[in-house]
Amino acid sequence: MAIEEMGFEARPVPGRQRTAIGIVGNEGRAEPARLSGLPGVAEVIHVTRPYRQVSREWCSEPTIIQLPGGVTIGGGSIVVMAGPCSIENEEQLLEAAVAVRDAGASMLRAGAFKPRSSPYAFQGLGLRGLEMLARVREETGLLIVTEAIDAEGVGAVADVADVIQVGARNMQNSSLLKRAGRAGKPVLLKRGMAATIQELLLAAEYIVAEGNPGVILCERGIRSFDPSTRYLFDLSAIGVVHALSHLPIIADPSHGTGRRDLVPAMARAAVAAGADGLLIEVHPHPEEALSDGGQTLDPAEFRQLMREARPIAEAIGRRIAEPTGVRI
Repeated sequence: MAIEEMGFEARPVPGRQRTAIGIVGNEGRAEPARLSGLPGVAEVIHVTRPYRQVSREWCSEPTIIQLPGGVTIGGGSIVVMAGPCSIENEEQLLEAAVAVRDAGASMLRAGAFKPRSSPYAFQGLGLRGLEMLARVREETGLLIVTEAIDAEGVGAVADVADVIQVGARNMQNSSLLKRAGRAGKPVLLKRGMAATIQELLLAAEYIVAEGNPGVILCERGIRSFDPSTRYLFDLSAIGVVHALSHLPIIADPSHGTGRRDLVPAMARAAVAAGADGLLIEVHPHPEEALSDGGQTLDPAEFRQLMREARPIAEAIGRRIAEPTGVRI
C-alpha cells in the first residue's frame, strides 16, 4: 500500500527464506530511506541494470518453470526438446515424435510457421501444422514447443503449444514480445544472431513486464567472421546468463553450429556448461528435410546423444528429464 501511494507498482517475489518486493516504475525516484523504514523491510537493494525483473538483484533464486505433467525447466533436471525443424506432413511429424520420445526427450519441437532468409524457401504449413501438432501431442503425450512469428499469430500458437517460441529473427520484435507475455504460456526466447547478452535480457524483460515470469532463454549461436560453422556457438553465454539472471537458459547446438557432425559434441558441452535444456533438430530422414537438413540428426544419432548426455548430467549433480507421457 505504501509503495502504491508513492505512485509505484509493487510486485512480490516469494523466496524460500524471504519475500522480495520489486518496485516497478520508479526510474530511480524512490527514496531508499522512506522504504527502509517500512515495517518488515530488511534492506533496500538498488537494481542498477537496465533489465530489472529478470536480474539476479530482483530475484536471487533460480526460476523454475512448471509445465504440465510435472515437467520442469530449471533446477536439477535438464529438459530435452527435439524434433524436426519444420512440419512437412503428419506422418513425418508422428514418426519424429515417437523417435525422440522413445529416446528420452520430454518435449517435441517442430515449426508450423517458418520465417526464412529467402522468400522462396519453405515457409511451413501454418495453421494446418498446428492442427497436426495437436493430434501428435494427443498420440504421443509429448509437450509441444513451436514458434509464433508475429503478434497476430500468438493466440493460435498458444492454443496448441505448451511453450511459445520466439525465434532469433524476432528477438527484438517488441509487439510480439508483449503479446507473448500476455498469452498465459511460458515463452522460449532465442538469442538474436547478432545480439549481445544484455539485449537478450532486455528482450526477456519485455515479456516479464507483461506479467509473465515464465521465460526460457536460448543460446543458439551468433554471427562470426569465421565461415567454418554456421554461427559461433557461445557456450560461455550459459554461465554469464546464470550469473546475471534468475531465468533458465537452454542451448540449441543444431542452429549454433549448422553442422550435424558437431551437434552431439556441442550438446554434451552445453550440458557440462550448465544448460537447463537442449533444443535438438531430429528428422526421420534428414537428407529429405525441407529445411535445415544439414544440421539435423537422424533418430539413431539422437539416441546415441541421449546416452552420452545422461552421465555428463549426473557428473554435475543433475539429470536428463524423462518424458512423462502426459495427455493434455
